[in-house]
Amino acid sequence: MINHPNRAKKAAEEIPVVVTTEHRGVFFGYASDTSGDVIHLRAARNCIYWSHGVRGFIGLAATGPDKQSKVGPAADIEVRKITSVIKCTPEATAAWEAAPWAK
Repeated sequence: MINHPNRAKKAAEEIPVVVTTEHRGVFFGYASDTSGDVIHLRAARNCIYWSHGVRGFIGLAATGPDKQSKVGPAADIEVRKITSVIKCTPEATAAWEAAPWAK
């Protein structure tokens, strides 16, 4: 039984995304709203390097980083000066969660 206005509200669904910035930042994380000038990412990771086999930053959303990639640890962040937001596939999300850092 819903008898309180706050109980009727559904939490915004988070989606896994890759976000790029004007300063060439490439971030993965979970966002519930990607419509503004600032995107809040939960458990965000920064991709410092990806190999030729990833096939560019869109490949990071399609298949995710590979074993040669360098992906930083997770943190909650705000991203500004956004140039693109790309929804990740389940395959890419799993690869990002593995957080590879080539040595």
